[in-house]
Amino acid sequence: MSGTGWWRNAVIYQVYPRSFADGDGDGVGDLAGLLGRLPYIASLGVDGIWLTPFQPSPQVDQGYDVSDYCGVEPLFGTLAQFDDLLEAAHTLGLRVILDVVPNHCSSEHPLFRAAVTAAPGSPERAMFHVEDGLDGGPPNNWRSVFGGAAWSRIDPASEADRQWYLHLFSAEQSDWNWRNPAVGDYFEGVLRFWFDRGVDGLRIDVAHALFKAEGLPDAERPEDVVDGLRSNPQVSDHEEVHDVYRRWRRLADSYSPARVLVGEVNLEPQRAARYIRPDEMHQAFAFAFATLGWDAAAWARIGTELDAARREHGAPPTWALENHDLVRTATRFAFTPSDDGGRGVLRARAGLLAVLGLPGSAYVYQGQELNLPEVEVLPAARMDPMWTRSGVSRDGARVPLPWTVSPDNTFGFSPAYAGDPWLPTPPGWGATSVEAQERNVDSTLHLVRAALDLRRSLHEEGVLSSYDGGTWRAEDNGLLVCERGEQFLVAVAMGDTPANLPDGDVLIASSALTPEGLLPPDASAWVRRV
Repeated sequence: MSGTGWWRNAVIYQVYPRSFADGDGDGVGDLAGLLGRLPYIASLGVDGIWLTPFQPSPQVDQGYDVSDYCGVEPLFGTLAQFDDLLEAAHTLGLRVILDVVPNHCSSEHPLFRAAVTAAPGSPERAMFHVEDGLDGGPPNNWRSVFGGAAWSRIDPASEADRQWYLHLFSAEQSDWNWRNPAVGDYFEGVLRFWFDRGVDGLRIDVAHALFKAEGLPDAERPEDVVDGLRSNPQVSDHEEVHDVYRRWRRLADSYSPARVLVGEVNLEPQRAARYIRPDEMHQAFAFAFATLGWDAAAWARIGTELDAARREHGAPPTWALENHDLVRTATRFAFTPSDDGGRGVLRARAGLLAVLGLPGSAYVYQGQELNLPEVEVLPAARMDPMWTRSGVSRDGARVPLPWTVSPDNTFGFSPAYAGDPWLPTPPGWGATSVEAQERNVDSTLHLVRAALDLRRSLHEEGVLSSYDGGTWRAEDNGLLVCERGEQFLVAVAMGDTPANLPDGDVLIASSALTPEGLLPPDASAWVRRV
């Protein structure tokens, strides 16, 4: 479990616990289920796992509304079970990264409950953004990411108390006031709790939005508040936030081995790169890349920008095409809205192989190795709070994983005696299951295992370096090429016709080459230069 800079070229498997494996039969995935399936994750050849929140929470936003940062939600298990999971993961050679949510907490968090009962101007209220309203309404015009105003009355039943609290997400997720030093001290204790238990790192949710503009002014333009955090400069990317991560980096580096900090920094590449300067976080997800469509010119442009940021600030990119908030690529990359999934599935497979060959670290979302599509669940079954407030739902990427071909026991997600899963599974889910793909040597599951085994060998041989960059280009026929030094390149055919590959030996491809040796449309390949 040692190794300086292991994270620079690591492949991490993202686990969404409530949808991964159900160990106790209540229809919700849990730590016991994950523990039983750890050997499967290790068999992929990844270097570690990232767990989305399993801490105590009312589950309004499926765990991102934390009511106790230093515990385990009973729905998922116990702290002792987490310790067992951590030990088992380390035994299998898997590092463990947990989510921490420092921008906001649950409205049921004891410190927020204390703020509700305290008087205006009290130290308890100073832990949060609690302000007087204006003209009978909220303090400013900010909007929530989930839709509607970003403010709610702190005590709606009180005629005397007219103050409001800020929530960039749901009303049940109150924003911490990071301009209060007590908040920083509180979170240092949270980090120490998990680092002391032996976790290898933390993924920091909404890492760029902790500090809001001084004085909480209105957003000047109506378009700046349409979708809340994503467009409002008053709530994002303020300079003071970098001092937080410098403090956290000093703490992470004080452990042996040093712990890793991974930022959810949803900014343009040059701005996001400032969060991974040598004295701040180790990684920041390449969000500009994660939201791209199937377009060679766009991939080349963003890839070039990310490499420029790497050269300026030193940390390599952190690639991902899927996570629990994004539409799955088999659906997102579909040729047309009416596509039956054929081209989308090929493109998703090609995109995943390409990402695993790019310079830097990569994150694979659970089910991506099965090439799962987005699931259009019934509106009545939707659990995402965004659905009721904005009509947008992320549930389609969060449907429980299919483990077995048989539909019995929710395709192996739950034990035999279990009831329905927390989100319904499609009738044909078994065809995409782990069991079905284990039997098929041409499956995406086998492709991922082969790619990760090859990736490891190429690093050991010195063909690939953790510190190399990428030279990107998009050719007229839609061929995307990322060259890693003189010995290796990744090619993706994003046009509608087969493409000539650069000279070299094809090490692995997402689809068979044509009889003429061309890369077919919607396919990718790794090429070793001769």
